[in-house]
Parts: sequence; C-alpha cells; structure tokens
Amino acid sequence: MRRLLAPLVAFVVLAAGCAPARTGTLGPAPAGVSPTTGATTAPPATTPATIPSSRRPPPASPTSTTPVAPDESGGGGTITLQLWFTRDGRLAPTRRTLPATLATSRLALTELAAGPTRAEAAAGLTTRVPTDVQVVRIADGVATLAPPAGFGDGGAATTRLRRAQVVWTLTQFPTVRRVAFADDPPAGRADYADLLPAIVVTTPTVGDRVTSPVTVTGSAEVFEATVSVRVLDAAGREVGTSFTTAACGSGCRGDYRATVGYRVAATGPGTVEVYEVSPRDGSRVNVVAIPVVLVAAGR
Repeated sequence: MRRLLAPLVAFVVLAAGCAPARTGTLGPAPAGVSPTTGATTAPPATTPATIPSSRRPPPASPTSTTPVAPDESGGGGTITLQLWFTRDGRLAPTRRTLPATLATSRLALTELAAGPTRAEAAAGLTTRVPTDVQVVRIADGVATLAPPAGFGDGGAATTRLRRAQVVWTLTQFPTVRRVAFADDPPAGRADYADLLPAIVVTTPTVGDRVTSPVTVTGSAEVFEATVSVRVLDAAGREVGTSFTTAACGSGCRGDYRATVGYRVAATGPGTVEVYEVSPRDGSRVNVVAIPVVLVAAGR
C-alpha cells in the first residue's frame, strides 16, 4: 500500500508546482496598511477648525495707492496719480490721491486742467493744460487725444510745454507709452525730456508729512552725478543734510535715492531742499525746494 501511495503523492506535488501563474493587478494597497506593523485603522477625516472672528486676519484692503492702468481700475478704494505741472518753464511732478475710477486717464487730465493746490502754487507750480482735453481711444500703447479749440494758443514753446505735461502724465499708466494729439504723430516721454530741470524730485511732494529719516527720490543730470539734500525747519535752519549719486551723471540723466535724518523739537512746517553743488564756486545751484510738514520724533 505504501508503495502505491508514494508515487501518487509525488504526482500531486508535481502538478501543484506546474500550475500556471496568475496575472493581473492587485489594485491599490489598502489605506492604512504599514509594511512593517501590519494593518491599522485609518484615522477619521477631520474638518478644519473654525477660527474665532476675533483672531481672523483682516480682509485684504481694496485700496490701491499706486497708479493704475487707464480704464482698468476697479471700483472703490483710492488711486494715486502723478501729475506733471510746470515751474519756471520746466516740468515738475506732484501727486494726487483720489477716489478710484474706471476712467483714470480722464481723471488725470481733469486734475491737470484744475491746476495746482494753493500750497503747490505758492511753491511755483502752475499748469498750461486747458479743460476739455479728451482721450478718444487707447490702442496699441497709444492714447489719441482730441484737444479743444485754442490748445495751440500761446506760441510754439507754450504749446510744447502743454503737450509735455499731458504726455508725461498719461504715460505713467502701463497701457500708454505714447500720446497722439489729433492726427499728429504720437510722442513719448523721450520727445520732451529736454523740458526736465537738472534735478527732478518725485518724493516727497508739496505738503507731504515726512518723518525722520525722510526718503528723497527723483532723477538728475548734474556734475559728477552728485545730488545733495538738506532739511530746513520753519525758521530756515538746517536740521539735516546728506548726499547721494544718481545712476548717471554729467551728460546723462539718472535716478537717485537718498535718506536724510533730521531733528526738530515739534511737528511743523519745513522744507526739503535738493540741489547741486557748483563745481565753480561751491554754491548751491539747480535748487528744488519742497515745502513739507516735518514730524517730530515720537509724534
């Protein structure tokens, strides 16, 4: 009997070893299974905790304080426009922070025509842009204007300065690179760069409240690119001084940025004065005086 069973057992084992292997995918591994510790229970799903209203961060403010593209501003908030007026026959910038509007180009032209504030006028700023200058269209980086009757009055020099105000103001917007007056060829900032003074001050502007140290920015074309700055109190006493160099010097215009510390006993009127030191006699030349409010430390 044992002789008969032994071959039978061997046959069964051999048949099992020769069975064809099964193919196919086993699917994804079960969730929560660790290859070393065996099966575990997956943790239950959780929902994010609710943050108490007193600890929630404030919502993002809709207010914008930088120039916005013409006809692309959203409603609400404010925008800050740079307006280019004139002083002593040259271009001079200032700023306006106004309620936001969709028609920013129209707003800028309206503010140009309205002219400087009383404080800006006292500092020598004026405008030559009349009312009713309208933007007909903005396409391919060109703003086409319809100037009103009399826009060319006053002679060639006056008309050119008037156009320069409009061009330098409208081209602050990213959608405007050049400006065309009616059917005239479009012009950009470079076409009127000769109407800039030796020193341009973009910040601060007339009437700004400044704290120490005050940051002064702009562009200049001065001897050896050296731009000097001083702060004067209400009595005209020098309470802070500094200097910096522009990115380009004699024969070319470059941007500059300077910080000037000052000390005053009380908050009150003052002046930020930017100038060039004459290489001939050391005097202050090409002076740009910006009346401001000097804030005393800790106020």
